[in-house]
Amino acid sequence: MTAIARVAPGRPARRWRVEVPGSKSLTNRALLLAAIAHGTSRLANALVADDTVVMRDALSALGVEITQVDSELLVSGLGGPPRGPAEVFCGMAGTVGRFLVPVLAAGEGHFHVDAHLQLRRRPLGPVLDALRAQGAQITGDAFPLDVHAHGLAGGALSVDTGLSSQFLSGLMLAAVLARAPTSFTFEAAVSRPYIDLTAAVMGAFGATVHLSERSVSVEPTTLRAGNYAVEPDASTASYFLASAALSGTEVTLPRLHRERTGQGDIVLADHLAAMGATLEDTAEGLALRGPEPLGATGGRLRGVHVDMAAASDVFMTLACVAPFADSPTTIEGLANVRVKESDRLAATAENLRRLGIHVQEGADTLTVHPGCPRSDVRLPTYGDHRIAMAFALIGARVPVDLEAPEVVEKTCPSFWELWRGTGAEVTLW
Repeated sequence: MTAIARVAPGRPARRWRVEVPGSKSLTNRALLLAAIAHGTSRLANALVADDTVVMRDALSALGVEITQVDSELLVSGLGGPPRGPAEVFCGMAGTVGRFLVPVLAAGEGHFHVDAHLQLRRRPLGPVLDALRAQGAQITGDAFPLDVHAHGLAGGALSVDTGLSSQFLSGLMLAAVLARAPTSFTFEAAVSRPYIDLTAAVMGAFGATVHLSERSVSVEPTTLRAGNYAVEPDASTASYFLASAALSGTEVTLPRLHRERTGQGDIVLADHLAAMGATLEDTAEGLALRGPEPLGATGGRLRGVHVDMAAASDVFMTLACVAPFADSPTTIEGLANVRVKESDRLAATAENLRRLGIHVQEGADTLTVHPGCPRSDVRLPTYGDHRIAMAFALIGARVPVDLEAPEVVEKTCPSFWELWRGTGAEVTLW
């Protein structure tokens, strides 16, 4: 029998706070950089979830020692590129598969790399093209792959970033191990803030990265171990910010600051402000206060027209707020979300239709019209953690049943416990 999470309106406190777990994106970047650095790194507040455990297991298979001490991870680095032979498994994590393959190609020896069927279906071609252009010998065009590594030449490369910024981020991480400087040129990238985020984390471990609007260059270097504090995950934070916007309450997210973070998904807070919420970057962390709701059919939230190509992981959050606005919301820049853990554009549109909400789905756009969702509707989550977390928002106004609630373990195992802190009633069975 399929597990179910029933989420229903409760009695939210007027003011509340939630400690959002560490960022998956920052944790996996920091883990991989610490693994090839010289010395022992300390990672504070690192996320412990399926995607980061897969990264830890893969690095352990390469001989990296990783120890948990209280809230810190101690990572004893290899002091350079990995050496085979080794077999590694990437699970369903794009940040593992797309980051680790380039680093393995920069190493020495044979590596067999496989992944869950879900990740096997996701694109990998631009990464493999750029590695082969640097002399890498890789058998296969998707997982499973065999990497016969003898280092990377570096040089000047063009990278297709039209589907994912992870392609370029993985190549940047490996470029510190190349035999010569590497320069990457690219056209407009989806989720561009993640490229800047990669450069920032690399800098924390001693890498030299030069960024411009359409190019990145990386100098070969021996990375140094460091003490790195992982910020709360802005993607996970989006659901709690949106919950406050829907319930007319105020939430504070400690250690997450609008003006300091490099996580692009924080822009969701700006979109909620455009809809009528109030933002404040306090000393403790980001605070958002929602407008007073006017009943189940909506409130003083306004519809918006936004491009979310740079923060597509949280478009579903906005889409699940949109039915409760007083005018339609249109979200553009969504072509790449069709090749995520699910076809997120189709899945979001279909679930909103199941709820009785009128939507218009385009190739890369979604328009959501105001409406009162049907109560007690059972929704699939499509094996996708972000679909499950986003549609929990519907439960702020009407009861909703979500199938396979355990999918949240990919990036936030404590989600349902934390979600009760919003004031929602959550029943798992």
